[in-house]
Amino acid sequence: MTDVLVDLRSHLMATPLFSIALTLAAYLMGTRLFERLGRPGWCPAVLIAALFVAASLSLFGIDYDDYRRGAEWLMLLLGPATVALGVPLYQQRHHIRRLWKPIMLSLPPAAMLAALYSVALAWAFGASPEVMASLAPKSVTAPIAIGITEQLGGSISLMMGGLLITGVMATLTVGPLARWLNVDDPRILGFVLGVNGHAIGTVHAFELGPTAGAFASLGMSLTGILTALLLPLAWQLLGLPAL
Repeated sequence: MTDVLVDLRSHLMATPLFSIALTLAAYLMGTRLFERLGRPGWCPAVLIAALFVAASLSLFGIDYDDYRRGAEWLMLLLGPATVALGVPLYQQRHHIRRLWKPIMLSLPPAAMLAALYSVALAWAFGASPEVMASLAPKSVTAPIAIGITEQLGGSISLMMGGLLITGVMATLTVGPLARWLNVDDPRILGFVLGVNGHAIGTVHAFELGPTAGAFASLGMSLTGILTALLLPLAWQLLGLPAL
């Protein structure tokens, strides 16, 4: 039986087709189940898809590194996705011109705090430099976060896990906190979701309305650009090793 499983794994991973098919199937299944559940904020489609992929890899006994090598063809799309972040920036240029002062005052500390508290907590619990480097870009959209993590020497798989948890927690907490603080401006809600929840928060913001979604796209894009520029520099200034 063991030999049969080994042969099956070897056959499945001989080409990238299995990894690509599994990823696409997980995405489609996650999206459909998400719709059937009534689009709950606590369980986004990407979380369902990730759990499906993890369960499938465990069932077939496939190593994650082997799966990732097969899925690299899909990873190539992250480059164009990164460039495409310029589209929401262009679309929201009138908001940037009109609100550039509050945006420039709030964005840098928010982006820095998002990286700082995760690194500080990891350091307080005795985490290794690799773990800290993996958690630092957790609030940045995936295409940019992967590049930052590689530059700092972190683990892509750990970073993706932190990215997923961050997005889900942002969608769960922003609403209750806004009600507690009596904040109902969709521009503020959307911007906060984009800055803290990256793509997952932005999807949730569009469910609140087009204005919230537009500002979430703006916050996500600006946070990604600012973090990509400043986080590696701050990493060096703080004397943290890039592995």
